[in-house]
Amino acid sequence: MVSNLETKQTGLHKNGQFKNSLGFVLACVGSAVGMGNIWLFPYRLGQYGGAAFLIPYFIFVALFGMVGLSAEFAIGRRAKTGTLGAYEYCWNARGKGKIGYLLGWIPLFGSLGIAIGYSVILGWVLKTLFAGVTGELLVADSAALFNEMASPLGNIPCHTLMIVIACVLLIFGATKGIEKVNKFMMPAFFVLFLVLAVRVFFLEGASEGYRFLLIPKWEYLLMADTWIMAMGQAFFSLSITGSGMIVYGSYLGKDEDIIKSCRNTAIFDTLAAMLSAFAIMPAVFAFGIEPASGPPLMFITLPQVFAHMPFGRFFAVMFFLSVAFAGITSLINMFEAVSESWQTRFKMSHTTAVTICGIIALAVGLFIEDGDRVGTWMDFITILVVPFGALLGAVSVYYVLGYKETKEELEMGREKPLPKIFGFLSKYVYVPIAVAVFILGIIYKGIG
Repeated sequence: MVSNLETKQTGLHKNGQFKNSLGFVLACVGSAVGMGNIWLFPYRLGQYGGAAFLIPYFIFVALFGMVGLSAEFAIGRRAKTGTLGAYEYCWNARGKGKIGYLLGWIPLFGSLGIAIGYSVILGWVLKTLFAGVTGELLVADSAALFNEMASPLGNIPCHTLMIVIACVLLIFGATKGIEKVNKFMMPAFFVLFLVLAVRVFFLEGASEGYRFLLIPKWEYLLMADTWIMAMGQAFFSLSITGSGMIVYGSYLGKDEDIIKSCRNTAIFDTLAAMLSAFAIMPAVFAFGIEPASGPPLMFITLPQVFAHMPFGRFFAVMFFLSVAFAGITSLINMFEAVSESWQTRFKMSHTTAVTICGIIALAVGLFIEDGDRVGTWMDFITILVVPFGALLGAVSVYYVLGYKETKEELEMGREKPLPKIFGFLSKYVYVPIAVAVFILGIIYKGIG
């Protein structure tokens, strides 16, 4: 495994480490909370049984948070480096470090691929935010506005600006920059969405939205699709990619309790998803607009809602500002996952690695600014590359490196040993489910 002298001597990553568990958890929540929480979870919740959907969803969040996130944090901290070095470390246990290094490029490509598509979507968010500030969003045809910016080369300035912002924040310090950004943006996200949810509660007709979300349809628990969609939503919502959370784990101190951090990350990520649901769906129903998911919900449906809402311009700005906060923190994680590996592997400075990552993201992203192209790109990355990368991570940590060494790392910083069932859940429940997520994602053409 490639490791510089400073890391060997101090036991710390050359980019530093998070100051405390709060900074680490907020960074992880920032990575996890993204578009899936905002434009997909609210619709899935209502579509697959309302409150009944929460039962399988909570089960999978608890499982994935405990043994999925923890695996990525543990190997990052153990190897003291991100994706490429971590996979090499795992496979070195079998004398096959070269294979591990080569396999590590798959989840790394997944992180870069998501960043490329995500930056395009964040460009749309920024463009819509500006339209909200000027008031254009509330008077223009939202569908026409979206089609204009989601056209080939239709949003270059905002697309570029989002990438520049993420890169600049990282260049001014990896761990320090990540920690400071998330300590501001994630609380701001929760506060802004909470204000929106409270305002929506008083809208006439909002009760239909709450019924859509919360009245349990227990018969849905007997449907396989409900469990499959809950599984996929939980898996991807926690940002288990076999890459992004590994680099954050490499910045984690040895005295931090990984399991506790995983639990807190899962809790706040779930709260973000629920808050999004309560802020969005009741408002949609209050104005008699057909609920949807994906980009149509955010960029076409919600602007129509704000146009009918008293003080709609103010709340539109609040909404898209909070979405921008959630998105930029996720993009930072994706860029850092890639740039750290290049920095370590190719002996380049952190600034150089981040800059190259940003340039590649923009260069490729310009060719997929069209809504259909970015949709095709994201389908390929999220259906094939990312789930396969996550599966490689699970197998590499729990089978190739082995549970014994993983357990040793997970118990470091804990007051109590891991429960005996942890090993069984990790090897014989979580890893097979990771296989199922990959296969079912292909069959269903996306489950998260």
